Amino acid sequence: MTLTRFVRKNAFRNKRRTLLTIGSIGFSLLLLTLMMTIWRAFYLDQGSAESAQRLIVRHKVSLVFSLPSFYREKIRALPGVKNVVPQQWFGGRYKDDKPENFFAQFGADPNELFEVYKEFHIPQDQLDAWQKDRAGCIVDAELAKKHGWKIGDKVFLIGTIFPVNLELTIRGIFSAPANTQTLYFNKIYLEEAYTDTKGRAGFYGVLADSPQSVTRVAKEIDDMTRNSDRPTKTESEKAFQLGWIATLGNVKAFILSICLAVVFATLLVSANTMAMSIRERTREVALLKTLGFTRGSVLGLFISEAVTVAAIGGLLGALGASALVWIMAQSPQGGLFLSNMKITPPTMLVAVAVAGMVGLLSAFIPAFHASRLNIVEGLRHIG
Repeated sequence: MTLTRFVRKNAFRNKRRTLLTIGSIGFSLLLLTLMMTIWRAFYLDQGSAESAQRLIVRHKVSLVFSLPSFYREKIRALPGVKNVVPQQWFGGRYKDDKPENFFAQFGADPNELFEVYKEFHIPQDQLDAWQKDRAGCIVDAELAKKHGWKIGDKVFLIGTIFPVNLELTIRGIFSAPANTQTLYFNKIYLEEAYTDTKGRAGFYGVLADSPQSVTRVAKEIDDMTRNSDRPTKTESEKAFQLGWIATLGNVKAFILSICLAVVFATLLVSANTMAMSIRERTREVALLKTLGFTRGSVLGLFISEAVTVAAIGGLLGALGASALVWIMAQSPQGGLFLSNMKITPPTMLVAVAVAGMVGLLSAFIPAFHASRLNIVEGLRHIG
């Protein structure tokens, strides 16, 4: 019998206990993998190369307050600025308040939107049709697929923020590297329907001429409006997104606390299992040492068993998390927020490595004591 087979046999000698341990570790690592994926999506992913050149200009106090339209040309005149597009969040209700019918809706300038968001792609004839129709709109390809929309369909949005309803005609379907779940319509259409929005913009999307210009341009925009009655806060697109996340509270501390709790709980489960398993095999350890197994061999065998069981649980947990994220992304409720979230192979490898490390740490102390067991005392052991 090879050592590998010996380890495998002993790891599954008590199948019920081993399967329960694998299940416990697997569930814990599923949660850990989800938390690591969320952390990566929020704080590590930098987005597309184009997004590194984009800035979001909003009111310094809050997005609730709008900015004047004349800021657009003042921003455009600054060195390092290529394009500027005003945008206005509409936040209307489509059909009803069910989560599956919620999606982002922005009023924008159809002549410059695709100059700022260069990674968006739309057939030229569809873009031309949208630019000519003030009551037209364009939708993300995934959003159109979700609702079964096609060119020429009508979309009715009931105003919740603004006291006006919009009747829009789909003139184009655009594609993006990531699923945006967004509908864009001509901002002038909203201004004509509700005159209080005329001369205002919710925020501006700004494209700098290079990633190196982003910091300088942001400072110049804010300096330019510092003493006005509508001061701005200009930040990178990634920082703007993190600002939205920050409104939920200290997300970083929340994720870290869950990860630490999961690792600690997994360590307790694994340590308890290994302690029970090694204690039950005291006479077996003595017999192995009688046959010539050294302290190091005994220590290695027990640690290998623990790492094997923990790693299997970690792998199952990572695979389960991947399947869960996919299922949630396909659901109507999770599509908008999880559609671009994926569990990558490196994340899965980290989860399995964490599980293996937990197995090693939980088994080391009982395995070390077992390796130091006196042969005579071990053979006399009853238990």
